[in-house]
Amino acid sequence: MAIHTPIHYRNQLMYSVFVRNFSPEGTFAALRRELPRIRELGVDIIWLMPIHPIGKQARKGTVGSPYAISDYRKIDPSLGTVEDLKSLVSDIHALDMKCIIDVVYNHTSPDSWLAQHHPEWFYRKPDGSFGNRVGDWTDIIDLDYSNRALWDYQIETLKYWAGIVDGFRCDVAPLVPLEFWLEARRQVEQVRPGCIWLAESVEPEFIAHLRARGVTAHSDGELYQAFDICYDYDIFNTYRDVLTGKQPLEVYARAVMAQETMYPANYVKLRFLENHDRPRAAQAIRDPKAMENWLAFTYFQRGMPMLFAGQEVGADHLPQLFEKDPVDWNGPADHTPLLKKLRKIKADPLMADSTYTLKALPRDVLLAVHEKEGRKLVGIFSTRGEASYLEVDLPDGTYQNLLGGTAQVHEGKVATDGAPMILKQGETEI
Repeated sequence: MAIHTPIHYRNQLMYSVFVRNFSPEGTFAALRRELPRIRELGVDIIWLMPIHPIGKQARKGTVGSPYAISDYRKIDPSLGTVEDLKSLVSDIHALDMKCIIDVVYNHTSPDSWLAQHHPEWFYRKPDGSFGNRVGDWTDIIDLDYSNRALWDYQIETLKYWAGIVDGFRCDVAPLVPLEFWLEARRQVEQVRPGCIWLAESVEPEFIAHLRARGVTAHSDGELYQAFDICYDYDIFNTYRDVLTGKQPLEVYARAVMAQETMYPANYVKLRFLENHDRPRAAQAIRDPKAMENWLAFTYFQRGMPMLFAGQEVGADHLPQLFEKDPVDWNGPADHTPLLKKLRKIKADPLMADSTYTLKALPRDVLLAVHEKEGRKLVGIFSTRGEASYLEVDLPDGTYQNLLGGTAQVHEGKVATDGAPMILKQGETEI
């Protein structure tokens, strides 16, 4: 892993914003007005999806995907100006948060500034025309990192933005050479010490598919050499299979535990139930108590939890990537009180530095434990939202449930009403 990655990233919360669809205005200025509310959720890092101009050639939809960038060094005028971005970041900093922006370095729009001025920096199909290696990404063309001059341009661009923001979320990072990311990190560190690097790592199936075609596709284990945080996509499909009944919960629990030994000891995973590329969690998790449990488990997990804007109100509509499609903030739920409690629990140093274990119990209950030097946090999460009576490794007694109320452990067992429970041993027994 990146040697200097702070383990306390596991105590922090990220919030993802699609600026265009965050508000009816879709601007930096509109987002600024909401920053106090976002900070109240306990957010530490705001990630802005791509903020650059969108290409017109081969555009999908009316306004196009923000991931089909036409100029890495400019701002999409519909969002505001560079000065507007600086004002936004200044306000974010004033509220003791950090800001990272999306970096989309695998490809550009077909009519990008780079395609017009440096066509020699692009991948070519056998017939010599521009193209991409994935195929169904019809609104973009791939860059070719065998050109070292491209490295210089891209790194200089990163250094420019690092003078404004605190880090980068790197789109499909596994498709860009690892050596490039290592060099970029080294140089950017001189401009922004402690720069945050988040990789959109990809599913194992996608890695295998690309490698079979001779395409660069790095594993999470490789990416941790250059990145602080990797996506949870290595087990995300298993999570979705559990929700749809295709796989039992124990398969997911084993997949989570496998991460504990396959990655470096200080690995940080981005834990989420949804994002801009995947369906809203509320589409699949309809039971309110089940949703509370999955949210609580996301925070309790080893790693950094992430909220996708609108998730806090239970939004079940995923904003379209190619259209103006604002979040409906009149969602059917208000998870804010629960999320605030979870954020306080997440700040416990034990959540970052512990022995972590997870197992699936009967009736689809997840039992997770953080433990170190006599201190223990025990999380009980019913993924069905149903009452249960189960064994826990705690001495008999009365415990405070950090999410509200108390719990009685008797003969090594505890009863739950289906709501999530987090019990603490070592300091808060009553």
